[in-house]
Formats: sequence, structure tokens, C-alpha cells
Amino acid sequence: MSWTEPGDLKLQLTRLWDRGELLRDAVTGNARFPLRLTIKLPRSADITDRFDAVRAWAERLARVGALRIEWQAVRHRIQGTQELPASVWIDTVDDALIWLGKRREWDRFFALVSATRQTHPAILPWLEKRPLQALELSDEWPRLLDIVSWMKKHPHPGIYLRQVDLPGIHSKFIEAHRSVLAELFDLALSHDSVDITRAGVHQFASRYGFLEKPTRIRFRILDPEIPFLPRSPCPDITLDTESFSRLQLSLKHVFITENETNFLAFPQVRDAIVIFGAGYGWDGLASCDWLSRCAIHYWGDIDTHGFGILDQLRGYFSHVDSFLMDRATLEQHEPSWGKEDKPLQADLHRLTPEENALYNDLRDGRIQPNLRLEQERISFHLLNECLNKIVFSKRNSNSESHC
Repeated sequence: MSWTEPGDLKLQLTRLWDRGELLRDAVTGNARFPLRLTIKLPRSADITDRFDAVRAWAERLARVGALRIEWQAVRHRIQGTQELPASVWIDTVDDALIWLGKRREWDRFFALVSATRQTHPAILPWLEKRPLQALELSDEWPRLLDIVSWMKKHPHPGIYLRQVDLPGIHSKFIEAHRSVLAELFDLALSHDSVDITRAGVHQFASRYGFLEKPTRIRFRILDPEIPFLPRSPCPDITLDTESFSRLQLSLKHVFITENETNFLAFPQVRDAIVIFGAGYGWDGLASCDWLSRCAIHYWGDIDTHGFGILDQLRGYFSHVDSFLMDRATLEQHEPSWGKEDKPLQADLHRLTPEENALYNDLRDGRIQPNLRLEQERISFHLLNECLNKIVFSKRNSNSESHC
């Protein structure tokens, strides 16, 4: 039988709940009830040929207390005139909640809406958009509202998240709820209190005027003749970006490598340092104007992301030269080829013609699908040979060198 059973009717309400529609009504005031449910009724042939089954079906519907049934008179040739369901209604939200077993959840959410309407009506659209998520956050919601109140009183606070002084609220709580707080702040704060150029949870602090943990740059002095730390030739040093930008070193070469072992084992080079790379994060180097006066040499993996990182770095320093990222190096190390998990697909516009040709071959799988050569698999003697060429070329021509 394909007639609508009580379980089918309850499922219609469950779907409304699971989509957040019933909770959303508590925010919008939408008068959804009385709600007519969709019902598939017995056909006239069913009533004639299977009347007992039809009557049992009607009794099952009638036993559901949450339902209001509109009946219609149906004439049966043997049983005479009988009353059978014509339509089914849920009259009130209370009836629906009791049948679904969601009364407590509704009350919790309604309390959230009431508290928010009184304190921060500007963020009611968030409750309308994400009612189920708000319900999950019901225990934390009072604290989230307290943070919103604090932010409205302290726009552009200029302190670390750790310094927000509210009872029962610590920086880990704020950090754990950054994505939600960001959406609430965007609704509650004035436009001039939000730096819209900053986006995502990783830029949460700067978007709302908090101090950020400083970016740190790790580098090694490659020339033991450069005095930096007494009795410590070629030290491994980590500085915040501001301190790094103020360095006053006599340098000709700055090398950047992404692999830590390569960074630690990088050979000595006169008038040079090596920086431990930051993947796609080059903001920390952007403020270092003195890098523009040095020859910068980038060494990354020979794969699509290696060239993607190089392309991004050139967005900050257009004179960056790559080394050991060429086709000859790749072919020379064929036994060490590996696979790149998720190759980059974007077009890159800051590569040299030779780099771009290799990048396109890697991206399009023309050499081998998902091909990569990790930089740590390149022979060390080849690195030394390449560095000698770079230094010799710089010493004799002051031109950009390619390896």
C-alpha cells in the first residue's frame, strides 16, 4: 500500500526541523501553523476492494494526537457511508514539537533568540541563517554575546586575544570560536571597526584590530666572516619580521629553500644567508626593503606547487631567480621521481619561459602524471656545483644567474 502512514507524516516534520525551518520561525515570526501535511489517500478502487485495510489505515492516523484530520463522507456499497481522512494538519508548533520530541531544543533556541533580540538585535540574521549551529552553541551563547558586547565597547582593541578580560572567557575559547565570532562581529560592529582586506580564521586578529603573533623568519648566516654572534660562525637565527627587516648585513646573496634539512646543511657562501622558506606565506618578507638590493635565489621542489610558490614570491620581489628547478635537473634525477598529491592547476604569470614550459608539462602530466622531484632528493654535489656557478657569475658579471 502506498497510502501515507503516520511515520511518513512525521518525516515531513523531521525534514523541516533538520533544515532549521521550524527554528528559523522563532527568529522571523513566520506563521507556519496550522500546517497542512502532504498525504496520499486511498483511491476509489482501494475503498471498494480493500475497505478493511483502508479503515485500519484511517484508525492509525486518528490515533496520532498531534494530527487534526479533516474527514470526508465516503459511500461504500456494503458498509454504507463511512468517514475517511481527506486532509491532515498540524495546528500548532507545540503539537509538532511534542510529536518530534524537540520541545527542549525549541525552548533553548527561543531563549537564545530572546536574549539576542534584547542585547544585539543586529546579529539576529545569523540565528536565522544558522539556527541548528546556534542550538549546538546554546551553552556557549551567553559568553559569545559577552564577547560581542566587549568588542562594541572596544573597537580596534590593539591588544592580544589573551588580554581580553571577561569572566569565564579565555583566549582559547575565543580562538576555538573564531569562525562564529567573525560572522557575529561583521554584523554587530560598525564598518570602520572591521578590516575587510583581512579574511579567514588565520587573519581573525588583524581583521578586528587585535595584535597578532609576530611572523618569525628563520635564517642561517652562510659566511663565517660576517660578525653576528661572537664565537658563533654561521649561526641559525630566528627573528620576528620587524627585527629581520632592520638587519644591517653586508650581503650579496639570499638563498631560500623549503626543506629544513637542506636549510641546515646548506654550504657556506660568502656574503650570503639562507632563509627557511614559508611555503605560500611571504608576507613576512614583504617589509624587508633591503632584500631588493640582494640577489635572491629560490630553491623549491620541482612540482606544480614549487613553481606556484616561486610565482608568488616574485610578486614581492620580481628579481628572484630559481635554481635546481629546471628540466635538466629533473631528468638527471629520474630514479628519485615521486608523486604530487594535488597538483596546482592555475596559470602562473611570473615564471620565465623555461620555467613556464616545465610547469605546464608538470601540470598537464605530459612527462608523467602528478610528477614531482623533492628538493632533498637532489644530489648534494650538484648543489655545490650550482652555488659555485651562481657566485662566480655574480662576481664576474653582476647579472642574474640561472642554474
